[in-house]
Amino acid sequence: METRNKKANLAVCKLQIPFISMKNKILSDKARQDHQLPEAIEKWGWKYHHLGIPTDKVLPDEKYIPRFRFYVSGFETSPFGIEWMRFEKDSPIHHLVQTVPHVAFEVDDLDFELASRNLKIITEPNPPSEGVRVAMIEHNGVPVELIEFKKK
Repeated sequence: METRNKKANLAVCKLQIPFISMKNKILSDKARQDHQLPEAIEKWGWKYHHLGIPTDKVLPDEKYIPRFRFYVSGFETSPFGIEWMRFEKDSPIHHLVQTVPHVAFEVDDLDFELASRNLKIITEPNPPSEGVRVAMIEHNGVPVELIEFKKK
C-alpha cells in the first residue's frame, strides 16, 4: 500500500511540474539544465554583482543611506558580494526588497534591458549614487536588482 501511495504521489508531482513550469514561464522557452548558467548570464550578458539580504539586526560597520532610510553592511568585505540591509520603518524602498533577499546583476544598458525583456518593474530606474543607475524587478515573487555603471 505504501509503495502504491508513493507511486501515486510521484505521478501527481510529474503531472504538476509541467503545469507549474508553463504557468511561470515568462522569459525563456527552454528549461535550463543543471550545468547551464541562467539565461540572464549566458545569453543576455548580465553579470552577478551582489546578494542583498534584509535583516533587523544591527551589524558592525553599517553605513547609513539617508535618502532611502536604510543601513548596509558586508558588501565591501564579502568575497561573495553579500550585502546586509537593515531598513527603517519609513524607508521608501519597496516592501518586497525589505522582506525578501534579492540578487543583483550589472547590465550594460539598463533602459534596453527594461524595455526588451518583458520584466515586471517594481522600482523605476533611479540614481542611488554618482555614476550608478538601478531598477528593481520582480520575478516569481523575488526582487532582482539591475545595476548600470556609467562607463568611463
